[in-house]
Amino acid sequence: MSAQNWTPAVKSGLVPLHPLTFGALLGKPFAALRHNPKVLFGFAIVIQLVVAVVTLVVVGGVAFTTFLRLETLSPSHPDFYPVMWGTIAINAVVVLAMGFVSIAFTAIMQGIVAADIGHAALGEKPALGALWQRMRPAFWRLVGWSLLQALAGIVLTAVIVGLVLLGVAAGVGGSAEGVGITVVIGVIIVLAATPLWIWVSTKLLLVPSVLVLEGAGLRTAIVRSWRLTRGRFWNTFGVIFLISIIMSTAVSVVSMPLSLLGSLFIPIIAPTGPNDASGVVTMIIATVAPQLLVYVLQAVAIVVQCAAAAFIYLDCRMRYEGLDHSLISYLERRDLGTPQEQLGDPFAVDPARAVSSAPPPQPALAYAAPPVGWGQYPAPGPYAAPGPYAAPGPYGAPGTYAAPPSGPAAEQGPAAPPPPPARPMPPSEQSPWAPPGSGGA
Repeated sequence: MSAQNWTPAVKSGLVPLHPLTFGALLGKPFAALRHNPKVLFGFAIVIQLVVAVVTLVVVGGVAFTTFLRLETLSPSHPDFYPVMWGTIAINAVVVLAMGFVSIAFTAIMQGIVAADIGHAALGEKPALGALWQRMRPAFWRLVGWSLLQALAGIVLTAVIVGLVLLGVAAGVGGSAEGVGITVVIGVIIVLAATPLWIWVSTKLLLVPSVLVLEGAGLRTAIVRSWRLTRGRFWNTFGVIFLISIIMSTAVSVVSMPLSLLGSLFIPIIAPTGPNDASGVVTMIIATVAPQLLVYVLQAVAIVVQCAAAAFIYLDCRMRYEGLDHSLISYLERRDLGTPQEQLGDPFAVDPARAVSSAPPPQPALAYAAPPVGWGQYPAPGPYAAPGPYAAPGPYGAPGTYAAPPSGPAAEQGPAAPPPPPARPMPPSEQSPWAPPGSGGA
């Protein structure tokens, strides 16, 4: 490599360019907040506040309007019960619709965080506009995936509740033992459905990252997430479970004391209750302030959990598909000045290295084939035991001892060895002008 093409070694930033340990998977999602706080933290808080305000306005407005209409009718009026059931149905539909809106905003947050972690793996800190451009092609697929998760939860809950109610209804006309057996069956169904939900949700945790970073379809993303987490289930579940415990504990530790303080200070500040303007303002502040802090912590929790899923995605691809080598090659070529259109997408899936339906390869305990170079040297022979020790002999025949020379010959030193016999020169090396028979002289 010439001096013009030399570049320094690639430096790892937020994402180490090698498979991650359990501690790194647990700590790096929190470090993502410090890496790009204006985008992740600020955007998450804005999303949470927008969702809360829109939900409060829509649900509160619909409930106020419908129940106000119900209050104009007396229970003896023939339209009272139809209006009552219609009011309940309208409010239920509005709450469900706002739940779907909240899910859509959560999907946006998942896509933004996944795009930011992908840029962080390349040592970049993009603005919100660049992250939106990366996430926008997968927006509706993210929303569809979030709605699919919500519908799956609703269906599972409805099935469990329906089975329990059916059993209770069947046991009401019977004995108390039948009711008890029905309750036990319901508890068993709930206990069986809980690990199933945890298992499936853990296996499909990487779907948002696959949708955003690979641009895959929804079905392909589900298959990819299922295969990438093969053999990494407990590691993935452990990271998500610990992060959930940490964030839920933080929310409880902050919200409970604030709520308690608010309930204690309200009687002191407004002892007559919300009868005047000051009492109403005090009630609102005491109620809203703890909730705002809870929204901030919930925003942090969403960012950390989404970042953890993105880091697990990178770790699985580094282990099974060599993504770390692809990222290093991409960064080296980028540092050499390769145009952006020639660099390609470093997160593109190579079909030759992509995980398949077959189980991931296990480490071999022995060589599956002889290493390169075996067999080119002959195998050593058996070890021969040495013979009996013999005393060294003189320069003559071995095994005998002769006295060293004495007299004048000894003073002259050892005789010079005889010269080696002359090697006859082959005809090809003889000079052409040498007369024949001269012996080359």
